[in-house]
Amino acid sequence: MCVFQYVELASGAGRGRAERTAARVSVGRESRSASQPGARPPPPRDAPGVLSRPALALPANDVTPPPCGVPSSGRCPCPTCGAPVISRAPNQSPPAHPRGSRTCDAAPPAGTPPTCGAIPASAASPTAGAAPTYDDPRVGAPAHTRPGPGPCPKPRPRPRPRSLSRTLGPRPSPPIGAGAGRGRGLGGGSESGARGRVPIAYCAPGRAAPLCLLAMDADDSRAPKGSLRKFLEHLSGAGKAIGVLTSGGDAQGMNAAVRAVVRMGIYVGAKVYFIYEGYQGMVDGGSNIAEADWESVSSILQVGGTIIGSARCQAFRTREGRLKAACNLLQRGITNLCVIGGDGSLTGANLFRKEWSGLLEELARNGQIDKEAVQKYAYLNVVGMVGSIDNDFCGTDMTIGTDSALHRIIEVVDAIMTTAQSHQRTFVLEVMGRHCGYLALVSALACGADWVFLPESPPEEGWEEQMCVKLSENRARKKRLNIIIVAEGAIDTQNKPITSEKIKELVVTQLGYDTRVTILGHVQRGGTPSAFDRILASRMGVEAVIALLEATPDTPACVVSLNGNHAVRLPLMECVQMTQDVQKAMDERRFQDAVRLRGRSFAGNLNTYKRLAIKLPDDQIPKTNCNVAVINVGAPAAGMNAAVRSAVRVGIADGHRMLAIYDGFDGFAKGQIKEIGWTDVGGWTGQGGSILGTKRVLPGKYLEEIATQMRTHSINALLIIGGFEAYLGLLELSAAREKHEEFCVPMVMVPATVSNNVPGSDFSIGADTALNTITDTCDRIKQSASGTKRRVFIIETMGGYCGYLANMGGLAAGADAAYIFEEPFDIRDLQSNVEHLTEKMKTTIQRGLVLRNESCSENYTTDFIYQLYSEEGKGVFDCRKNVLGHMQQGGAPSPFDRNFGTKISARAMEWITAKLKEARGRGKKFTTDDSVCVLGISKRNVIFQPVAELKKQTDFEHRIPKEQWWLKLRPLMKILAKYKASYDVSDSGQLEHVQPWSV
Repeated sequence: MCVFQYVELASGAGRGRAERTAARVSVGRESRSASQPGARPPPPRDAPGVLSRPALALPANDVTPPPCGVPSSGRCPCPTCGAPVISRAPNQSPPAHPRGSRTCDAAPPAGTPPTCGAIPASAASPTAGAAPTYDDPRVGAPAHTRPGPGPCPKPRPRPRPRSLSRTLGPRPSPPIGAGAGRGRGLGGGSESGARGRVPIAYCAPGRAAPLCLLAMDADDSRAPKGSLRKFLEHLSGAGKAIGVLTSGGDAQGMNAAVRAVVRMGIYVGAKVYFIYEGYQGMVDGGSNIAEADWESVSSILQVGGTIIGSARCQAFRTREGRLKAACNLLQRGITNLCVIGGDGSLTGANLFRKEWSGLLEELARNGQIDKEAVQKYAYLNVVGMVGSIDNDFCGTDMTIGTDSALHRIIEVVDAIMTTAQSHQRTFVLEVMGRHCGYLALVSALACGADWVFLPESPPEEGWEEQMCVKLSENRARKKRLNIIIVAEGAIDTQNKPITSEKIKELVVTQLGYDTRVTILGHVQRGGTPSAFDRILASRMGVEAVIALLEATPDTPACVVSLNGNHAVRLPLMECVQMTQDVQKAMDERRFQDAVRLRGRSFAGNLNTYKRLAIKLPDDQIPKTNCNVAVINVGAPAAGMNAAVRSAVRVGIADGHRMLAIYDGFDGFAKGQIKEIGWTDVGGWTGQGGSILGTKRVLPGKYLEEIATQMRTHSINALLIIGGFEAYLGLLELSAAREKHEEFCVPMVMVPATVSNNVPGSDFSIGADTALNTITDTCDRIKQSASGTKRRVFIIETMGGYCGYLANMGGLAAGADAAYIFEEPFDIRDLQSNVEHLTEKMKTTIQRGLVLRNESCSENYTTDFIYQLYSEEGKGVFDCRKNVLGHMQQGGAPSPFDRNFGTKISARAMEWITAKLKEARGRGKKFTTDDSVCVLGISKRNVIFQPVAELKKQTDFEHRIPKEQWWLKLRPLMKILAKYKASYDVSDSGQLEHVQPWSV
């Protein structure tokens, strides 16, 4: 059975990174000793004194030796009161003795084993009804022998210091299969990085050997008071066998998912088997089912497709084929399946699971297996991951491969635009999506296409004339090209197909434009996976293994999905049913229902595209007589221009007069303000940097001048697009409202920075593009390191004090370590990582990759780490360094940043319009906190948060939020790099239900 341990958080507010202390609960560190000769056998499960309840973690300054004298490094809890080195346990009244006392007044039950494991005196010479004596002068412990009479010779231990990191040094946490390292592994070496942690020991029920290690910040303000935290530990899945297969159409990122399943499975102690060629390999058996090892999934992160193959299998559709598959799995003891594929593949897996018991009984009747095997392998657990570039599976925001397919499409569109502009051509691009128009819709939104055809939302009657009018109007505005995107499954309202050739003939006949058709085809399935797909697949693969470990006979087959920024588990058949309902709605021409069933994200994309692509005549736009200004502040970030374009067009559609402020607050103070129109922002989505210009100057010293400019131009609302400087500027403008009434207007900020360090949002515009730049560079560097053999590269990333790029880049690129400011490290951590790389060079993977955030340490600089690695690695490996620098801020925006910037900026303008409507006709001044907000994504929601509230969540000294969601993924990177680490699965385990409007 999979072992999880729970820790309840005690009260206490966090004091920040340096002051935070924690209690570390350990179920002992001597697990290997239990199997050695002479090891004390485990006590029976129901033996007195064996703790069978969760341990309560207290703040470090409250942790004291147990009142009965049991040492904090002991193997058992207090036999008298059951306290695991603290004075009470959950769900139990406090013991009779106070914390820190020298004696234990609680009377122990008869037969209670002593702390050292020796036999009590009365037990050595049993007498009917006799109870053990308690005349030992040591804190009331019973007199006992070893095994003869007399007091226990074991002396009372001295209490251990509270801060072991300063006294004894950190607990070793070596890499898996490597020698003992001495570092806490904050760059990749251990469970946690907080200093001053105190070990606490307690015995698991029925075990003498420990089960796992837990780490918890008891004073962590990020965790709610009294909440339970659950961690997955090394070797907690021993004895299980997991089979992983890919089925259906291939998708970029499948290899990352396979890698995560294999390595996480091996980490928890399970055997993991490749099932080659999908269900066909399962039916054929033999060499098609082979055990995987750690090195077999090395260097596959950057490879598209699937290394274990995928094939259509007609045999698996029959019961005879499934019977063969069951027999082949039983030969290897596989009762856990991880299936990566589409709805058809997952439906087949669910049917296989339902028939499993019947298949086993039939195999037993045929004499192929015995009755013992039927009982031993009675249940089959199935977890699915959706791998499909179409993103056609309901219940998840993104499927594995979708983002990479969008990269291929946008790369083609960007390339086509140059030739189309040269010859004033119209291009019709056909993209994949027989039953789902997600790729067509998002690519049209990301490139500003003139028209898009979708299966879920067919054009109205008379669309031919409307499209030709739209194309001719765009040409009249001096636009030299037209882009039309068509999903391969596009239909009209009568369910008749709309083909790319039909569209070409229409444009040539009606308008006489030079028109070309480009069918992308399987180009969309190929190429290198994007950083988003690698991270998504890695997270989903790990979550799938956890789901298999937690599965019970009553657990239904589930699919691991992404909801907002949160990994969730959904019933597989609920998702399949809703996916089929979409197709049924389209067949019945209920197209509004089809869009609704696709989810809120799809509907939002469609509405945003319609608002931005089609400009209403001026006489149909209601005028508000409001002036809304847009400004870029801070360092440039890819996607800023897409956000400005979206804001301008949505503002004009709402009837506002849009003003562009050039060169940040510096230009604002100088009056560099111009009106900007609909056509002025045409073609901006694909351009990197900031066309408006941006500077890091804050408004504090220009308040008078800026107030004058706002009064001169009658600015009624302000949209700020930028990074941490924009956040600080918004705070300064808000604070100046008392002196300058010009600032009493709605003001909202949209985060746009490669550092992703703005409080109030999990993501920032530009971070995904920078992450892809880092990942692509790391791929090239890894290739160089593999060619030269025995070489380690140190890569420095941007981000200021925020380690987002280093951490997530390390996860996407398969780095061995990543040093970040949020987890302080010292020389012992560096030495531990060197030892890890030394052990790695003994394998077939003779290269290393280490990422370092530019401000992770004042003294452990990139040069220092490079020199240390070079010196310590002499004779084993050599070292090189690479500082990426400002290349991370450049380049064309990724599809994610274009789409994210477009949608979030449109949402900001909707908020501004709503605020201005509140004040219409009343001359209202905005002085409340909710009129100055940051718009961001938090977990599953898009929310507006007042900057006054965000101040409490901000570390202004280091320019980072106090809470950062991605730190929970730190152990994931370490585990996949072959380190021992505790992975927080507190948010996992709950099976949710599909909600189409939950996104």
